[in-house]
Amino acid sequence: MPVSADALRTHLDYSAWASRRLVEAAGQLTPGEWNHDFGTADRSVLGTLVHTFAADRLWLSRLAGGAQPGFIADADRSAAVLHNDWPALHERWKEWARGLTDQQALAPLAYTDLEGRSWKQPVWQLVLHVVNHATHHRGQVCGFLRALGHAPPPLDLVLFYREVG
Repeated sequence: MPVSADALRTHLDYSAWASRRLVEAAGQLTPGEWNHDFGTADRSVLGTLVHTFAADRLWLSRLAGGAQPGFIADADRSAAVLHNDWPALHERWKEWARGLTDQQALAPLAYTDLEGRSWKQPVWQLVLHVVNHATHHRGQVCGFLRALGHAPPPLDLVLFYREVG
């Protein structure tokens, strides 16, 4: 079930839109709320959003052929990174995707994961993974916001489609 380059661009735009909305909503939290430990793998709103940002950055480096940035650096663990660096990263994703053709989306990409294992998968599968991964973690953060007594923003894909026409 290959996916067209246009569909990938649309879903990358969705992921940027949804992440931006969620970071804006999280911007209303107190420092204690940002860092409240929910007992999950990434622990907190901040930790989960930083994990998602770092994964987006790592996957773009793999897809675009850049230097591997590692995963999460100490400097990444701040709301400022999410407010400033993540939107800039989404712009770099958009720039990369702008030149993507349907043929390139079907092509396999060889990469090495963080544990040193080698893989080869079609680009379209990897891009959809990036979008799905972010969606999963945004859902976690929405649950965290509710648990903290805050209403999360609506992030439904259908709402994005309605807003962008």
